[in-house]
Amino acid sequence: MRFYKKVRRFMSYPSDMKRMFVEAYFYLAWGRVLKLLPFTKVAPSLGEHMKETPYTGYTEQDLLLLRKISKAVHTMSRVTWWESQCLVKAVAAMKMLERRGIPSTLYLGSGRDDKGQMAAHAWLRSGSYILTGKEGHERYAVVGIFGNGIQAEALAPMKQ
Repeated sequence: MRFYKKVRRFMSYPSDMKRMFVEAYFYLAWGRVLKLLPFTKVAPSLGEHMKETPYTGYTEQDLLLLRKISKAVHTMSRVTWWESQCLVKAVAAMKMLERRGIPSTLYLGSGRDDKGQMAAHAWLRSGSYILTGKEGHERYAVVGIFGNGIQAEALAPMKQ
C-alpha cells in the first residue's frame, strides 16, 4: 500500500522534478561509493582545497533551482537502501550543481554531539544558500573546504 502511495506521489510531480529525483538518486549512489574510498583519493574530485566560492547574490529563478536540487537530494536520501547522511547528500548536490555549471563549496566540520562524543558533519553552499547539512552546521568547526566552480568575475547564468 505504501509503495503505491509513493508511486502516485512521484507521478504527480512535474517532469523536470521527476528527472531531478532520478538524477539525485544516481548521485547519492555515487556519493556513497566515494565515501567507501580513501579520502585522499576522493578529495581531488571535490574541488579546490581550502578555496571558497563567492557568496554572490542569485536571482529568484536561480534560488528556485537551488531549492529544487536541495529538495530532490533530501527526498531521495530517505528512500535509498544505503546510508545517505550529510557527506553523501553534500556530494550528490555538489555533482548536480557541477553538471549545471553552478559553483559550490563543500564544508567538512568536526565537533561534539549532544553526548559529548566527537562528530563530523558536511554541508554544501552555493552563493549564500545552504543546500544540504544546514541543520546544526554552526556547531561544527570547519576543518576542510572544497570550492568547486568558477570565479566570481566569470559567473555564468545558471542552467536548469
